[in-house]
Amino acid sequence: MTAPGGHAIVIGAGIAGLLAARVLADTFERVTIVERDELDAKETVRRGVPQAWHLHGLLDRGRRIMEDLYPGFTEQAVSDGATVAEVLIGTRWYVGGSRLAAGSTGLTSVIATRSLLETLLRRRTLRLRGIELLTRTAAQGLVGDAQRVRAVTVLGPAGTQTLAADLIIDAGGRGSRITRWLTEIGAEAPEEERLDVDLGYASRFFRHRPGQLGGQASVIVSTGANGRGGGAVRVEGDRWHVTLAGMLGDHPPVDDQGFRDYAASLSAPDIHAIIVGSEPLGDAVPYRFRTAVRRRFDHQSSPPAGLVVLGDALCAFNPLYAQGMTVAALQAAALRECLAAGAADLPARYYAAAADALTVAWQLAAGSDLRHPGVEGRRTLRTRLTNVFVTRVQRVAHHDPRVARTFLRVAHLVDPPAALTAPGTLRRILLS
Repeated sequence: MTAPGGHAIVIGAGIAGLLAARVLADTFERVTIVERDELDAKETVRRGVPQAWHLHGLLDRGRRIMEDLYPGFTEQAVSDGATVAEVLIGTRWYVGGSRLAAGSTGLTSVIATRSLLETLLRRRTLRLRGIELLTRTAAQGLVGDAQRVRAVTVLGPAGTQTLAADLIIDAGGRGSRITRWLTEIGAEAPEEERLDVDLGYASRFFRHRPGQLGGQASVIVSTGANGRGGGAVRVEGDRWHVTLAGMLGDHPPVDDQGFRDYAASLSAPDIHAIIVGSEPLGDAVPYRFRTAVRRRFDHQSSPPAGLVVLGDALCAFNPLYAQGMTVAALQAAALRECLAAGAADLPARYYAAAADALTVAWQLAAGSDLRHPGVEGRRTLRTRLTNVFVTRVQRVAHHDPRVARTFLRVAHLVDPPAALTAPGTLRRILLS
């Protein structure tokens, strides 16, 4: 890799790939994004992103990073039709069976569909100097060896080609074939941590009516101890986007009555009220996510030079916790810092930096998953004690705005988990 100058390739034009391309544009003369789907100016759901039909949550930490990378991002999202609200004031969170106490959190929610956010980021990214997007072009494999990756083979309108680059970013998402590709060139495949959650979604749009929920909320989120959850957000086009979810095979039905009955079982009565009191706009759409996977490149002593893995290709979280886009932004920020420090040992330094953010998010999600007896996994003493403590935190947060504020700032990856054990907060949790 040379800096400045040189050529970088990004596999995937999703959220992670666009963020990676934005960061690379500061260092490389040319950045080529390779995307298998056709893309146009319309805000449509790409075939390669079936989860885009369902709710996506951009946590405040992710929004702040995107605002830094794309100045005016939040304002532009609102201009494009998104809604902005402060968490726990313009939104309602039901956790552990009840609603969290309302109060100021200092957290901002950008409320929009995945398509709107992706379209905005793509538009801003492609305006940058030196960035080229190749659509209908699928990555087929890597060229190189265990020491260095030098190129990627692609299949597109011009047939099969080999594209050489100084740095290749795999942001190919949950369908990434990076493990196989590395094995094919004789490189070491990373060890994996896996957690089977068998999550099922069903999502549907409804027409928003003036005055619904007293006009006081644009986001409702509900998670329950039984593995069922759901959300309703007011998105562009004056619509409600409603997603229901269940783990371990307890998936929401897509027929009208089954969808309504499932919503009625959630802790948040607001979601059911929206469904029965609004006009549906189309049918419910299902989606299934079986396994959360974390690829431990950070455990490798010498990952091959010339290759970096980012986004869901590096770690695919249980989407119930809405961490994916924000963790991708954290990884892009880590890559930016590593690139600024120079080319030497870039992959190893990047994976170490990315692991800091990944570990917190993975532990939060995995710990919550392991609260369900049906999820198979190693439950250490620390895991069991942490889950007992988190249950206590949630119970107190139902009536204590300060604890609710801290809990959600941790969940939004703005504050570290240690914030919950700060003396003043811990005292409120233990003595309430």
